[in-house]
Amino acid sequence: MSARTPTVCPYCAVGCGFYITRSGIEYMQDHPVNEGSLCPKGNAALDVLNHVDRLRYPMMRIGDGWIRVSWEEALDRLAEEMKRSLREMGPKSIAFLGSAKCTNEENYLFQKIARLVGTNSIDNSARRCHSPTIVALRRMLGTPAMTNPITDLALSDCILLIGSNLAENHPVVARWILRARDRGAAVIVADPRVTPTAWLADLHLQLNPGTDIALINGMINVILREGLENRSFIKERTGGFEELDVSDYTPDRVSSITGLSAGDIVRAARLYAKSSASTIVYCMGITQHTCGTDNVTACANLALICGQIGRPGAGILPLRGQNNVQGACDMGALADFYPGWRSVDDSREIDELRRLWNAGALPVGRGLTADMMPDADLRFLYVMGEDIVNSDPTVSRRRGKLKRCFMVVQEIFMTDTAKLADLVLPAAAWAEKEGTFTSTERRVQWVSRAGEPPGEAMPDIWILAEVAARLGFDFPYDPEEVLAEINQAVPAYRGISRRNAEPRGGIIWPCPHPDHPGTPVLHAERFSTPDGRARISPVHHTPLERTSPEHPLILLTGRVVLHYNSGSMTMRSEGLVKREPEMHVDVNPDDAARFGVADGDTVVVETGWGRAKARARVTPRQKRGTLFMPFHFPETNLIASELLDRNAMMPELKIAACRIGRAD
Repeated sequence: MSARTPTVCPYCAVGCGFYITRSGIEYMQDHPVNEGSLCPKGNAALDVLNHVDRLRYPMMRIGDGWIRVSWEEALDRLAEEMKRSLREMGPKSIAFLGSAKCTNEENYLFQKIARLVGTNSIDNSARRCHSPTIVALRRMLGTPAMTNPITDLALSDCILLIGSNLAENHPVVARWILRARDRGAAVIVADPRVTPTAWLADLHLQLNPGTDIALINGMINVILREGLENRSFIKERTGGFEELDVSDYTPDRVSSITGLSAGDIVRAARLYAKSSASTIVYCMGITQHTCGTDNVTACANLALICGQIGRPGAGILPLRGQNNVQGACDMGALADFYPGWRSVDDSREIDELRRLWNAGALPVGRGLTADMMPDADLRFLYVMGEDIVNSDPTVSRRRGKLKRCFMVVQEIFMTDTAKLADLVLPAAAWAEKEGTFTSTERRVQWVSRAGEPPGEAMPDIWILAEVAARLGFDFPYDPEEVLAEINQAVPAYRGISRRNAEPRGGIIWPCPHPDHPGTPVLHAERFSTPDGRARISPVHHTPLERTSPEHPLILLTGRVVLHYNSGSMTMRSEGLVKREPEMHVDVNPDDAARFGVADGDTVVVETGWGRAKARARVTPRQKRGTLFMPFHFPETNLIASELLDRNAMMPELKIAACRIGRAD
């Protein structure tokens, strides 16, 4: 291991920097985003590197057991099975799942293999977190990404946090909001729960679950009625305003839908519209719904009618979940987009890549998305760094269907998904390889190798190059060479190199040429649409889950500060597990009394989709009529809804009607 190697945290997408030394972590005081601070997960990041559970050798399934095999035997088998599937059933019989934990270079090569063998059935975890952001912001603004850097929050005079408990989920971001508050900024938090984020608020809008569109349309109603909209911005830089009709969303009507007072709705609207620079920050409380695309659209409408976009301190900030989910999408690890956000239906843009790759015909049309793959008639599935069994309710319930196909899993641990595989390939972790990651704010940062992977584990980029060679493709596996090809395939990355991504803090795309300083604020003069104008698009509130005598409560899901996603990494950090060891469910005291539940009881939570046990935590911070369970434990996904946002194919993961009772 090097004496002092700069790196980027492998957990959330804030992109915090730190150093890895022989003795552990050294804080990077001059990193532009985290300035030396790390959350509990970041402080425990090194726990996974030398963990006893690390995969060390390629493993092949024989009957119900495993045997250790050589890399040559494993890769030959992988290529043989893929070729057989293609030969006997065609490209529709194979699918790929990329990783928001792998580098840009690895995801680029992974999707390139998929496209060259003839399929667009490649996806990544963005499908289950920010696919509505991709659909809505690309359509409305032209670019599906954060418009401003995180540090810009300190320049805002009003910050609307909706569907985001960032104080727990993205704790470092909260520091920039506190700086804005110190300057006198107003902070509005819209969340059904009383979270640590709500503690930051000047105005906490504790709305009913699933009523975000009604709230935002109600704010727009007030803004238009009082003449607080930015008429010149609307006229010069947008289209579609004349179709926006929110006349039915009066404060009184919205009050009846959201459970908020009419006065608070009016106050929120005035604070946001009158501010000289307002920012909207949202996360999966907005996106993980059947109306997720419409929720994002409503947020963008609010920003556009007030002209609160394209300036320092004024913008739309979707907080991404995984450390490289933005980059994986930029690289085209999506069923509906090629690299650089080229539509799979746009033959002209696809043709540019065909020439770059010196390829024949490339597949056209959307492939299978992650939620569709378990029910598809697949013959071969290649999973790179995704624990889909523990993160996707569809897969959780249909894991048996995955056994019908030959499945390859490339991982650092023997996850529940890997346990179903026919072939398991041991991969290097983030600190054991090189390449770039792209944070939630579009910041591209080069990560250097700090140590060697255990046993025979290899970097994903090496594995993919070896797979490609066996399929007849000549791929580089030097990260700098791959990044040079990305420069040609992804216009926003055209000027990005190891040179400008390696210094602490990297560079924010778009970066059109090597000497460009990067573009922290998007849409300053024009939007990324064909005519340079943003699209205002009307959306309307539709009730989501309804309670019933059988299921009288609403279950909410989300994160807690000490764990991360499916827990395959944090559950192996002793310090984190000791403080958050088991599944729990938060219950309001009135609901606890109503259903005979006491604090500490083992209870059963049941939805129309399944049932799960948890430890009850009775707390007045939980809104009456609702429960909360963290999704880091597999039980939560077993009872989550399978309903979809048909625009983005996003599962309804946030709410479900439920009941609770003491376990027998």
